[in-house]
Amino acid sequence: MRVTILDYGAGNLHSLAKALAAPLARVRIASDPAEALDTDLLVLPGVGAFGAAAARLAPARAELRAAIAAGLPCLGICLGMQLLFDSSEEGPGAGLGVFAGPVTRLAARRVPHIGWNALEAAHGPPFERAPLERVYFANGYACRPAREDDVVASVTHEGDRFAAAVRRDRVLGVQFHPEKSSRAGVRFLHAFLEECVPCA
Repeated sequence: MRVTILDYGAGNLHSLAKALAAPLARVRIASDPAEALDTDLLVLPGVGAFGAAAARLAPARAELRAAIAAGLPCLGICLGMQLLFDSSEEGPGAGLGVFAGPVTRLAARRVPHIGWNALEAAHGPPFERAPLERVYFANGYACRPAREDDVVASVTHEGDRFAAAVRRDRVLGVQFHPEKSSRAGVRFLHAFLEECVPCA
């Protein structure tokens, strides 16, 4: 299965590629969105600023949206999850709009939210096959989905409860970093990879 990490200037690509590496996957990094769409699983990585990343995606925004709408499996991590939404208070530009709703600054005294935190009400695949309890976060902004049905896990930071993961069909967004969440996080990534194999 071809797994492509889309490089739009975010960091942490190589540790993510290492975590995604599995016998069933061939992982590559692509900076050209058109080239990145020739894949079996598109990964939108984390780390970085929404405005800059949205600007990099803008020329191919319609093609990315169309491919995902047509069934291309997609995994968004941290900033990558936020790019699946409409817009962000962090900066200008449009997200991909796969999920309706804004991204807003955390309503907390300590921002960013960095470190381990416990997931709440995590359900559905791949959580059923690779359960996660505590995972690693590094975010100052959070997704606010318009549809509660899209939320498959939540988390609370200083009283602000927000979506830790969203899912619709073959699209999964996680605000946490599975690649930094120890062996359980890597198992979670591989469980999602295995889900996508029949699509390949």
